[in-house]
Amino acid sequence: MKYRDFLALHILHHASEEPVTGSFLMKELERHGYHISPGTMYPLLHSLEEEGLLKSQWKVKNGRRVRVYEITEIGRRTLDEGKEKLRELCLELLGE
Repeated sequence: MKYRDFLALHILHHASEEPVTGSFLMKELERHGYHISPGTMYPLLHSLEEEGLLKSQWKVKNGRRVRVYEITEIGRRTLDEGKEKLRELCLELLGE
C-alpha cells in the first residue's frame, strides 16, 4: 500500500459517513497526525473523483461556495475491499 492509499481510504471512510469538503478532510487528517497541504489534498480529491470513487458538487455554506464530495457506489466497494485488505495486514503484522 502506498501512503496515498491510506489517505484515500481515510477520505473514502469519511465521505461514506457524510458529504465532506477538502478543508474538513485536512483538519480531520491532521487530528490523526497527517499534515496535508491544499496542494496535496485537492489534487488527491480530484483524482479520486476522476477514478469514479467520489462525486462532487458546488454548494453554498456560510455564504461561501464550496465543493462538497460524496462517495459513489464504486467508492463504497473500493472502501470495503481496502478495509478487508487492511484488516488482513493488521492481523498479520500484529500476530492476532
